[in-house]
Amino acid sequence: VRLVESGGGNVQVGDSLRLSCVANGGTFTSYVLGWFRQAPGKEREFVAGVSWTGESTAYSDSVKGRFTISRENDKRTVHLQMISLTFDDAAVYYCAALEFYGNYVPDIYEYHYWGQGTRVTVSS
Repeated sequence: VRLVESGGGNVQVGDSLRLSCVANGGTFTSYVLGWFRQAPGKEREFVAGVSWTGESTAYSDSVKGRFTISRENDKRTVHLQMISLTFDDAAVYYCAALEFYGNYVPDIYEYHYWGQGTRVTVSS
């Protein structure tokens, strides 16, 4: 499975941004899809995940209420809508896929497939 992210860029504090990720290859509905991020000097962290049906989602506490993950199975795409961005949201954002058939987002962070990342920069 090849994951290709898009939508990163330079934004100001308080702005919104939508990231997208297209999956090529594999059976798209076999995967939980997630977004992770890594800021300079920090470890990669889980941001959000969505089950294969899209019915179940999970978020880190730092983004809950501001970020929304969604997927379009017919377009093999997952999105991350981000609002009220802060300096702490600046990072490289990675799309990832986990082979998992349950209709929920498991508490597992070792995903099987990763994209190359898209950078989000936040300025004042």
